[in-house]
Amino acid sequence: MDRNTRILATRLLLAGGVISLSAPAAADFVKDSKASLELRNFYFNRDYRQNNAPQSKQEEWAQGFLLRYESGFTEGLIGVGFDAIGLLGVKLDSSPDRAGSGLLKRHRDTSKGAQDEYGELGLTAKVRASKSTLKLGTLLPKLPTVLANDSRLLPQTFEGGQLTSLEIEGLTVDAGRLTQVNQRDSSDYEDMGITRTGAKGITTRHLDSDSFDFASLNYKWTSNLATGYSYGHLDNFYSQHLVNLTYVLPVTTGQSLKTDLRFARSTDDGGSNIDNNAIGAMFTYSLGGHGLGLGYQGMSGDTGYAYVNGTDAFLVNFVQIGDFASKDEKSWQARYDYNFAAIGVPGLTFMTRYLTGDNIDLGGNRPQGKEWERDTDIGYVVQGGPLKNVGVKWRNATVRSTNFGSDLDENRLIVSYTLPIW
Repeated sequence: MDRNTRILATRLLLAGGVISLSAPAAADFVKDSKASLELRNFYFNRDYRQNNAPQSKQEEWAQGFLLRYESGFTEGLIGVGFDAIGLLGVKLDSSPDRAGSGLLKRHRDTSKGAQDEYGELGLTAKVRASKSTLKLGTLLPKLPTVLANDSRLLPQTFEGGQLTSLEIEGLTVDAGRLTQVNQRDSSDYEDMGITRTGAKGITTRHLDSDSFDFASLNYKWTSNLATGYSYGHLDNFYSQHLVNLTYVLPVTTGQSLKTDLRFARSTDDGGSNIDNNAIGAMFTYSLGGHGLGLGYQGMSGDTGYAYVNGTDAFLVNFVQIGDFASKDEKSWQARYDYNFAAIGVPGLTFMTRYLTGDNIDLGGNRPQGKEWERDTDIGYVVQGGPLKNVGVKWRNATVRSTNFGSDLDENRLIVSYTLPIW
């Protein structure tokens, strides 16, 4: 059954289900529904600084429209509902020599640059029984083994099924399978692959996969302590086991120390050489509006860290540009946050961080690789008046590397507003 047939079948199933409902059940289905329209204006500028760069810079400006709808559930032991997401990206400024920022879909002939517009309509059927919900269709998973990326104009989406269960108090269980991915600058679903940025030393016998299986357990022991275990399997590529712990220690009134520990073990699935251990630790001390963080991340094994192409990696040192997850890489992070609400300016936030990584095995008797990245975010959300809830964010990054990778300076300016429809 192709994608269009599945969508039509979903529509007919849901329509038939609603028609057969009693009036109170149908009313409940509608009463609990909600919809919103997010407007996202995005300017992106990445300037490549290394000698002989294949492209001098990427610079594009675009307008995004994100329409989201979530229905309620019908009444009864088994409730039925559906969600929908409509995405549209419109080019405001680009050119063939400046394309490729990830904001806009490019023509198949890349010499023509970015298309004028692109979009997607995603539908998701859902069924609820007790405290468990099954979703089939378009998904935006946010799990340690598969984190859908939403760092550009439109989000990355997947097709598949996901079951989420809250039957045991404090325990969240997720399990499912993904079969296709639609990247953030695309309107076409395709098979999945792995991220190949950095110097991971990964080789594969396959280009893509049509199956990613996942399972996740997260238990909240207290309001301050949570632990988790996650499993991911990208067919033809790798299997991954991941454990994590977060604990917030109250120090005194207005002060706390947060500990975030993560470990992942990735092995090949018979179609690659993937073999990686990834450890990470982030400690953040908060005092009033201040937050001071220190992190460490280490890679070991025959390759770097593996994750589904286009997704975010569940790593403490996965940041604006880099993942610091190359073969044998050891990296440190220092971070500072400030929330200006502490001095009477709510809505204004600031973040800066610096990361440095070394000991990167580039293979072939080459010298070790090194890299560093510096990020700064300044954001403001209007608190009142006719522009209430309009958000403005400036994101700046600088990356430099030795013996591998790209040197670049990057700026992103994002203006967003979400309008509740009902």
